[in-house]
Amino acid sequence: MHLESIHHVAIICSDFQRSKAFYSDILGLKILAENYRENRDSYKLDLALPNGGQIELFSFPSPPPRVNNPEAQGLRHLAFVVSSVESVADELRTHGIDVEPIRVDEFTGKRFTFFKDPDGLPLELYEK
Repeated sequence: MHLESIHHVAIICSDFQRSKAFYSDILGLKILAENYRENRDSYKLDLALPNGGQIELFSFPSPPPRVNNPEAQGLRHLAFVVSSVESVADELRTHGIDVEPIRVDEFTGKRFTFFKDPDGLPLELYEK
């Protein structure tokens, strides 16, 4: 077996239009496709990352909230590579998004920080 890369990450949101604006307008991800699935009363938005990876953004009627504290088993967070954590964090703050103080990874020496999407999903900026 030879896994090559991550193709996409799927995210379920509580407010489709709010999350669509967050990921496309604020984070700048390109919209590849937007589809409404009537049989599921669900939207699916395909967003492109610059390296070819994708985020699939889903809406479903009344999804349960994400468990944050204490952290539950499963996916912990999604990390984006950036050339400057500080400049991206500053830009996010101009949109009213809370960004944690920048830290340094004790093992790699790389700078990183966290912020959250509209539903509280932890997102990380990790400096290349």
